[in-house]
Amino acid sequence: MSHQNKRQKNGSAIEQPAAGPSKPTPRLFAPFRALGHVTDHVPYAMFVHTPQGALATPTVNITTSVGRSWLMWDAARMTLVFAGPDAGAQINSLAMTGTDIYASAGARVTKYHRGKETGYYLSPDQSTLGKMLIFGDELLVLKEDGTGMVIYDLNSKEIKNQITFHTSFTATHIMHPSTYLNKVLIGSQQGELQLWNVRTCTLIHTFSHPTPASASPITAIVQSPAIDVVGIGYLDGSVRILDIRQGDLVMQMKVEDGAVSGLSFRMDGPPILATASSTGSLATWDLSKGGRILHVLRGAHDQSITGLQWAAGQPLLVSSSADNSVKQWLCDSPTVVPRLLKFRGGHHAPPTCIRYYGEDGKQILTAGRDRSLRYTSVVRDSRSFELSQGSLIKKAIGLGVTVDHLKYPQITAIASSSIRSKDWEDVVTAHADDAVARTWRVQEKRLGAWTFEMESGVAQAVTVTACGNFALVGSSTGDIRMYNMQSGKERRSFSLSGPAPGDSKPKIIAQSQTAKSKAVKQSVNGTASKTLEAITGIVSDALNRVVVASTLEGKLYFFDFHTTQLIHTAQLSTSITSMSLHRDSGLLSLICDDLTVRLVDIETRRVVRELRGFKGRILDTVFSPDSRWLISTSLDSTIRTFDIPTGRLVDAFKTASIATSVTFSPTGDFLATAHVDSVGIHLWANKAQFSEVALRHIPEEEDVPEVGLPSVQGLEEDAAIEGIEDIGAPEFTDIYTTPDQLAEGLITMSLLPRSRWQTLLNLETIKQRNKPKEAPKAPEAAPFFLPTVSGLETRFDLSAAQEKDTASNGQNGNRLDLASGWLESEFTKRLSREDENGDYNSFFEYMKSLPPSTLDLEIRSLNSLDHLNMFLASLIGRLKSKRDYEAVQSILSIFLSVHSDLLISNGSSQDGEEGLGEKLKELKIEQERESRRLRGLIGYSLGTLSFLRGT
Repeated sequence: MSHQNKRQKNGSAIEQPAAGPSKPTPRLFAPFRALGHVTDHVPYAMFVHTPQGALATPTVNITTSVGRSWLMWDAARMTLVFAGPDAGAQINSLAMTGTDIYASAGARVTKYHRGKETGYYLSPDQSTLGKMLIFGDELLVLKEDGTGMVIYDLNSKEIKNQITFHTSFTATHIMHPSTYLNKVLIGSQQGELQLWNVRTCTLIHTFSHPTPASASPITAIVQSPAIDVVGIGYLDGSVRILDIRQGDLVMQMKVEDGAVSGLSFRMDGPPILATASSTGSLATWDLSKGGRILHVLRGAHDQSITGLQWAAGQPLLVSSSADNSVKQWLCDSPTVVPRLLKFRGGHHAPPTCIRYYGEDGKQILTAGRDRSLRYTSVVRDSRSFELSQGSLIKKAIGLGVTVDHLKYPQITAIASSSIRSKDWEDVVTAHADDAVARTWRVQEKRLGAWTFEMESGVAQAVTVTACGNFALVGSSTGDIRMYNMQSGKERRSFSLSGPAPGDSKPKIIAQSQTAKSKAVKQSVNGTASKTLEAITGIVSDALNRVVVASTLEGKLYFFDFHTTQLIHTAQLSTSITSMSLHRDSGLLSLICDDLTVRLVDIETRRVVRELRGFKGRILDTVFSPDSRWLISTSLDSTIRTFDIPTGRLVDAFKTASIATSVTFSPTGDFLATAHVDSVGIHLWANKAQFSEVALRHIPEEEDVPEVGLPSVQGLEEDAAIEGIEDIGAPEFTDIYTTPDQLAEGLITMSLLPRSRWQTLLNLETIKQRNKPKEAPKAPEAAPFFLPTVSGLETRFDLSAAQEKDTASNGQNGNRLDLASGWLESEFTKRLSREDENGDYNSFFEYMKSLPPSTLDLEIRSLNSLDHLNMFLASLIGRLKSKRDYEAVQSILSIFLSVHSDLLISNGSSQDGEEGLGEKLKELKIEQERESRRLRGLIGYSLGTLSFLRGT
């Protein structure tokens, strides 16, 4: 693409969606959106809105199809206004009425308002619908097979009528002649025209092809500024101007560049007809001089033009093409060649190499099979552009060839560094079967001033140093050269064998010895050795200390950056086809021919990981910004994510088409992929950035789910992305539950606060400290009716109330005293229900839930020998279970201090009953054993920590 002037705008839009089944599986990446624009041979629609007011200017909106969706553009600035959602099938036709858009896709026509679906019209027999026409309050739609036409009511969306054509008539296009009431003109595959009344569904007239013996299919029908006159385009390149009222042929022209794919009459005065061809050419004809040709723009588009229309009342011609572009052509005068005013385009062939540019993660450099290098903005579509390779459009028009014929060969490798982008060139590319590596300057949107030519072989590996000052180029013959990015001069060369050459020789001396060195290399090494020494990857570290090169024979060469001395050589058991470096971590990713990705540490120069499980040739790999993950793509159409520290596969999903290249955003938010049959760049959102994702090892034998590619997001300009919906079943969540006992040989604490046990041990001291000096006195309760005692002074008689209180207190006290003999607390009930040989888990959980004062009261309430015996058994059982060690120590301390007199007096057997002595001995033995074990574990841990600290 040629270098554009300041008025020209270039960019890419949003790519067509792709659907695919999804299965429940944990995935790190969710489909976000796709960048890129494709027309897919579908004509566009244009609407001119004329606002009220004398000074108001008309607004031109252009709608283009992008496969399964559509895009609306503002023609004044070529900015994206709306993006429609997935239509469910390939769009065959578009129509516009104000802000409403109609798209026929599959067996229905969908209506959209401001980018959102508001209704649809279904096909009566589920047949695929094709071309359509909005006719008053009716919608006329041709069936794609041309056998009939369906008439819908535009408001109620009901079918009003159907027309079935004769078997000898296959409809292809439909058009409404101006001022013809209820009548439409339909073109056919047989070259005939038929005029139909859609209200009565009757055929009015048939216009036969002028030469029925060699009839050609009709490819376009348009209305001319003159009433009763229409323009007709044919597959054989013929253009006929026909008066349909008289049935006379007004004039006839012939397009020499293929079939006629579009016609449009200029509507602002001059009698000019524009035609588009299937080869991408534009032609203008002067109808006032009998259809004399004015100008032919060969190579206006690289592929067939799918839409052509003059803007109403303006000398502006808009064209769209299957080469993924929409262009505006301005005619300064009727006789001047239309010049390119503005355009929006993208790759018209699938990208093959993509790499993020810069450190902010907002732009991607993409190279495709269309032999172009593009800058694609992830943030705003209008910022995207193609880097210019010179005035190719002007040269192509002059030579009569397409622009693709003049472009440089396809780019096979991209390297960039944006550190010095404001000063000089910052991108280096290698091209297929080309000995020259080229520089580019992104800030100026053009090709750089320097080319790095290798003395022998093809330049096939490039890298730019982290400082942005140098570029290293490796050739297919093992030649490695370093060039200065500012001056374009060669600075150093590296030799795979022999002494280090150091700084390069002057250019005159190098040229004089070029032939001799080539002859020596061919005689000594031979063709086979040069093939095995082909450089497949070259990188430099972050501090410009080491240069690493890989060859096809499976060798890694480590060079000193400054002296070019060969430091180390490592031989792998298989060939290395590609190499990339994560400069921050110093990890090399090697793609090997044995379907293995090997990771090498450049500091130790050893293989640290081998990642396997691929079922097809590995195409590309990329590190995450934190070097935690390695994402790879292979010919089995699977994108895999490996966790580098563990070397395990943690994420894998299949796509409908093979991903040929992958790149990860420097900010870690998006993964970008390029696919073999798509001209768009697909973005995948990193779920780990905004939600918790449980990583688990995915076995190699597990089925990999197929996931749909990112699709167009139909959002308004002021709308925000609320979130990314999950696809399929809920994500796998690995919830870890801590076991009660980690291991049998460990001692488990109760995990309660230390203050609980400190309060329990010092409860008596706390009570004494908090005890008031004088007990509070309750006020005497006065009766409601206060009786008085007779006398000189007024006094109340309280004798009856005092007697009543005394009687009630005596009765209640007796009842409590009687009840205390047989009432049993919850504490003793739980203790008695436990198994004597168990671990007393529920009893100790209950004790740990009691406040310190309540627990102290319960321990003091153990007065019977049976309760004391059971309580000692619970302490023994808990020590044997190796749990709640500190709780047992605190409870045991209180128990011994409170009941020491009972334990001493009942330590031996009495009257044939077993005393508490045996339990106390067993408790002592178990206590000493657990204390010894705990001291040993703590001592071992402290000794290990001291050894590691070096103290």
